[in-house]
Amino acid sequence: MTQIDAELAGDGWFDKAVYQTIRGITFGFCRVWCRATVEGRENIPKTGTFLLTPVHRSIIDTPITSGVTYRRMRFMGADKYWKNKYFGRVLTACGGFPVTRGSADREALKRCIDILAGGEPLVLFPEGERKSGPLVQPLFAGATYIAVKAGVPIIPMAIAGSDRAMPKGAKFIYPRKVHVVVGKPMPIPTLDGERTQRSVVRELSAQLHTEMQRLLDQANARIA
Repeated sequence: MTQIDAELAGDGWFDKAVYQTIRGITFGFCRVWCRATVEGRENIPKTGTFLLTPVHRSIIDTPITSGVTYRRMRFMGADKYWKNKYFGRVLTACGGFPVTRGSADREALKRCIDILAGGEPLVLFPEGERKSGPLVQPLFAGATYIAVKAGVPIIPMAIAGSDRAMPKGAKFIYPRKVHVVVGKPMPIPTLDGERTQRSVVRELSAQLHTEMQRLLDQANARIA
């Protein structure tokens, strides 16, 4: 197995045990400290792979996202966090896989597609880096491109309140209410002679943006 294969794998008994342990601790903390609640958990498939696309407002969005299902999901991270092999091993066990920041986008896209092709659910934040405010920002087309290439459904998701619990620059987590809304799976449109891959990706991105905004409005209303 190559180093890249090992970084993408992380699916042994140790990895699964570490993932469930850390997932339970971190989301348990969010549930108690931030009164985190999840709506629409039944929309997460019990089998098969999918692409989960949450809005992104806080650094704690990743542990909050892990709480929507007991299934192990994969998360992209900057490769600098894997420089220490022991810490990197724990990150891999927790579902993370490294991507070189500033490298060609095709490397990140290929790794994401490989994860989905291997049968594992993947989490991507289509807004990119953390944003602010109640409006969903323009989405990068990478998420919908990956879903189209891999042929997997997209599950939109909104997280409200995480930016109040831990805003940018905060050193600790405030006890602020957090609410999550998981949307219904969005099937991938069929490619045909009149619809190119590019047009399908563009169409799907617009639909995803609309649905993420609807879910974020719904989630924000629950913490108002």
